[in-house]
Amino acid sequence: MRVVWASGFGGPEVLVAGRAEAPVAGPGQVVVAVEAVSITFVETQIRRGESPGPPLPEVPYVPGNAIAGRVMATGEGVAPAWRGKRVVTETVDDSGGYAEQAPAAVEDLLSVPDGLGLPEAAALLHDGSTALGLFDNASIQAGEWVLVEAAAGGLGSLLVQLARAAGARVIGAARGKRKLDVVSGLGAEVVVDYSEPDWTERLRDTPPTLVFDGVGGAIGRAAFDCLAPGGRFSIHGAASGAITAPGDGEAQRRGVTVLGLDQLFTLRTGMRDRVQRALAEAAAGRLTPTIGQTYPLEQAAEAHAAIESRAVIGKTLLLP
Repeated sequence: MRVVWASGFGGPEVLVAGRAEAPVAGPGQVVVAVEAVSITFVETQIRRGESPGPPLPEVPYVPGNAIAGRVMATGEGVAPAWRGKRVVTETVDDSGGYAEQAPAAVEDLLSVPDGLGLPEAAALLHDGSTALGLFDNASIQAGEWVLVEAAAGGLGSLLVQLARAAGARVIGAARGKRKLDVVSGLGAEVVVDYSEPDWTERLRDTPPTLVFDGVGGAIGRAAFDCLAPGGRFSIHGAASGAITAPGDGEAQRRGVTVLGLDQLFTLRTGMRDRVQRALAEAAAGRLTPTIGQTYPLEQAAEAHAAIESRAVIGKTLLLP
């Protein structure tokens, strides 16, 4: 079968199209005919040999762990009724997704609701769960101003929609007119370009009481500084390479509650329920994943390069 190998650690060019033996479903497993693979930013870090937490794999390896497709084979102990079902799932051993077929544990399978496409399901597997977890933790209030960084990204675009649905007034921050137009289309009342040095000046009359910080660095610091006294600062990433780290004393003086990056580690609990919520909301038309670009399997290197250049909007998918 066709796969994409990471031949070593390095730039996108280490991702090369090749062949591998088709997987066989072991006990408690299925084999999925892959129709969509969601690429995560973490996968680009691991490909470079820079792990944000999980151990680095041995090379060569087939990347990818978020897939959607149809069950084509079942292993021992798995009900045959799964065959032919549309599912979204993580892969066995968190790898092997950049392929035509991939194994998955039956307990990880989630049925894709009627009316929802498999690409959309793949886009929601990780970002949908994370967005709902951050949303639940933040206790958004109707009428408050909420600033979402990287608001045109896969996760940020969902946070914009969830905040709007809760009655909040959303400030969407992104880079460049193309992304800002997407954020406006999602319902943000105010959009700001944080590539401009004075971007927080535009928020002087509408200081946010909640910030979703997925960028960190200078942008995260500027967002923290413009937060209204008594607000909440929710950290979920550091796309800039540096986590926003406000001092305890500074946060206390301003009455700011910091929801730190460690909240992500607790979100594994309840992940399955949140993914099901996200899929149901999407099937009902109340939540829409932003899929900005898709690539055929053999162009995984181009997809990684686009993600790392910050040129992408929303989720980036491979379509085997």
